[in-house]
Amino acid sequence: MSYEPIIGLEVHVQLATASKMFASAACGSGAPPNTLTDPVVLALPGALPVLNKAALDAVIRTGLLLGCRINPVCRWDRKNYFYPDSPKNYQISQYDQPVCLGGEVEIELPGPTPAVMGEHRRIPLTRIHLEEDVGKLTHGAGDSLIDFNRAGTPLMEIVTEPALRSPDEAFAFLTALRTLLVCAGISDCDMEKGQMRCDANISIRPVGETKLGTKVELKNLNSISYVRAGIAKEIARQLAVVAAGGALTQETRLYDGESGRSAAMRSKEMAHDYRYFPDPDLLPVHIDEAWQADLRASLPERPFDRQRRFIADLSLAYSACAVLIRDRALADFFEETVHAGTAPQAAANWTTNDLLRELTAASLPLRESKVTPAHIAGLAALVKQGVVSSSQARDVFSEMFASGETAAVVVERKGLRQSTDTTQLAAWCDAALAAHAGSVAQIRAGNPKAINSIKGAVMKLSAGKANPRLVDEILRQRLGI
Repeated sequence: MSYEPIIGLEVHVQLATASKMFASAACGSGAPPNTLTDPVVLALPGALPVLNKAALDAVIRTGLLLGCRINPVCRWDRKNYFYPDSPKNYQISQYDQPVCLGGEVEIELPGPTPAVMGEHRRIPLTRIHLEEDVGKLTHGAGDSLIDFNRAGTPLMEIVTEPALRSPDEAFAFLTALRTLLVCAGISDCDMEKGQMRCDANISIRPVGETKLGTKVELKNLNSISYVRAGIAKEIARQLAVVAAGGALTQETRLYDGESGRSAAMRSKEMAHDYRYFPDPDLLPVHIDEAWQADLRASLPERPFDRQRRFIADLSLAYSACAVLIRDRALADFFEETVHAGTAPQAAANWTTNDLLRELTAASLPLRESKVTPAHIAGLAALVKQGVVSSSQARDVFSEMFASGETAAVVVERKGLRQSTDTTQLAAWCDAALAAHAGSVAQIRAGNPKAINSIKGAVMKLSAGKANPRLVDEILRQRLGI
């Protein structure tokens, strides 16, 4: 019997707010343990929660970007459980009235090659709700340490329908979601810092069956690659259990990305195990159309919408678009370069190849680059005018990046301006032809590609200053081709 996997994801995203969900304590990472706290975070007697509107705005913006229905009224509930990382012994969350319902995430599956666009699909969502994060436990050989710095951080949970069918689709979903949220400034989504975490619900069922199988939740998936690998491992495990005549158990399993092993953690809880009830300290929130309209006006262009526009309006190659849309600042830089007068494909090449190369080598963020769109537009103009060759232009770019000088200044300072003196060019060409009689013979015997070695000789004689277009014209005239 053939089986198919059914996968649903629960993605937890820390929101990029200055303060915590229900407290004035600062959010952040890297601070000394237990310093980003206050009486509300630590649940001291008499401390009462106060809602962080910026966090609610961020979730509404996410919902609008993903086409969700924004609930006109959302409520806060207490999710009760005892665990040392939760100071209150309950978590303020949302149960039956979350901020967002429905919606979808557009994903792109890998194409046949990196230069070819893959298939796009839309993965339906169940809901998006807002809650507070818990602290972090560090387990030692004989004890455990608790750091409450993370406790109370605004946490958005995005829940999909059981609509994913492969580990690759889960990888594409998280990649697309992360790109969207980072571009919108909603979260930094740094999985190494715990700003984006994912649990996967996985089951298998016979092909053609409509009823869902026994669900297993996979936790501890702290990178997008581990999500893909963990899901693949769990599907294989479930298939092996069924093939051996065994029965699957609804449970939660931990996955170790480094070893590739998973182990049972506990039987899966049901909603009633948490004894949800309305939080008596927080009032319901009414989200009217005016509030939504104000946030809708602040939304950026969605990454895949931008990709389609670049391809349709600028005739940009997909390979360049795929790089640009992953970084909103980089895509903005590219568009400014085009508006400064650079041809789109040239602007894309300079931005995605040379600029990224220099930034990576210097370990600098884009905002600290001395090269601006105007710098690139000036360099592209010099190449188009024949002042410098394409190979020289790459050296000019590196000089611009290091000094912040314009291309014209660099060219004059380093004496890189190409020669267009036809008398001098003709002399170099004649010297190269005389020195490469073998290549001339090959050309006359029907091998026109042999002209390239003669061109190279001309460029060497001229120390790279000969205009390649004029050299080509003179050589062809001399050779009668």
